[in-house]
Amino acid sequence: MVIVDFNETALKETVDELKAAGYEALGVKVDVSNNDDVVRMVDESVKAFGKVDILVNNAGVGDNMQAAANVEDATWNRVMNINLNGVMYGLRAIIPHFLENGGGTIVNMASITGLTGGRGGLAYTAVKHAVVGMTKNVASQYGPQNIRSNAIAPGNIDTGFAGTMTNIDEFGMKAATRATNLIPRAGTVDDIANIALFLASDESSYINGVALAADAGWSAY
Repeated sequence: MVIVDFNETALKETVDELKAAGYEALGVKVDVSNNDDVVRMVDESVKAFGKVDILVNNAGVGDNMQAAANVEDATWNRVMNINLNGVMYGLRAIIPHFLENGGGTIVNMASITGLTGGRGGLAYTAVKHAVVGMTKNVASQYGPQNIRSNAIAPGNIDTGFAGTMTNIDEFGMKAATRATNLIPRAGTVDDIANIALFLASDESSYINGVALAADAGWSAY
């Protein structure tokens, strides 16, 4: 198992936790907005384990809920570089390896904002729609080569993600959270991890090109 993170402290903690639980784990520091880092990630993973069977594109940052009229260039570019380019770099680096090995599985982390229009800032919403589109494109084009590509679209998940946003756009935040009272409960990391495990496993072998909403029915209201 290869764990990738830009935060070296979090990276080491995760690797140590996995090793303590009896798993073989390798940690690789990667900036997913840097193509060379992503290529190195794949190369080091193959060198350590012989091949890669599953890629999970999970890196992402928020956009401070900036509505269209309030988008700042720096925020837009950061979200695009990490949340969009990072996924593309991962796909571009891993697919040739999957083709060589006769197949593989990709799980992309999208968002409920990638299936709806009003539950995030403009940049984040645009990027997650793009991630859903890339997911379907890869599934369509490479499905015959035994490559599966699916996405998870979480809603309100109890993590520290929202806490990393600063200078939040009050208009954008108010507009995006109008219906949060309809969510039965916040999701947990385990809720999303279980979905990722399912989509990465052979138990979901007939599922390809799907963006699965995981929001306790929020987007159904």
